[in-house]
Amino acid sequence: MPLSQHFINQTRIPENNDWVLFILLGCIFLYLFMMNIVEREASLKDFLLQKYFDASNNLPSWVMTSAVTALTLSALVSQYVPTVPEYAANLQVLGYQMNKFGFCLLCVVLFYLVKTSLGYLFFQSIGDGKRWTVFYFTATKFYFILSFLLIILCIMQYYFPVDRNKLFLYYLLFFSFVFIFKVFFYLFHKNRVLPAKWYYKFLYICTLQIAPLLMLWKLLFF
Repeated sequence: MPLSQHFINQTRIPENNDWVLFILLGCIFLYLFMMNIVEREASLKDFLLQKYFDASNNLPSWVMTSAVTALTLSALVSQYVPTVPEYAANLQVLGYQMNKFGFCLLCVVLFYLVKTSLGYLFFQSIGDGKRWTVFYFTATKFYFILSFLLIILCIMQYYFPVDRNKLFLYYLLFFSFVFIFKVFFYLFHKNRVLPAKWYYKFLYICTLQIAPLLMLWKLLFF
């Protein structure tokens, strides 16, 4: 009896990660569609190095890249969310209750929608609206590379025997580096995506980069 009890206690139910596989496959197919149809069979090198005035269909590419980034980021972070808040758990669609991934995806999508809307209003309010299209064209390249890194991290987290508690610390370092790199990427990019005046640059970084990120962190983990 003690031996059987010990065996039961050591038994672990295999985790079903099919949903992650479906998300990653959907993201890959979305990128294949984007590269072959939207970008007219552009190679990876041509897509990343293309100039603004030579590019076409910038808005659809930006939307698709944002969708892949939101899906992969939500899949990666959802395992670390302590719990789904009661107000979100009570929301049911066709009898289905929101899980951690759904909650993360909702938060990330709202985060990017609000951030994008405020970014557009920011550029319009300072009289630099023409720079907005150049901004999201340049940001697409950054998030395209980031989304591939997120896909690799999702595969590593869900399909390899890793310690997720230790991974969380590495994720904090990784996303901190990504954030700092993104700020310098925007500041010194040859397309000059940020306003020319230094105080507008400072205002953009503080209000549309740092503040929304802190709000997303509080929403997910507190």
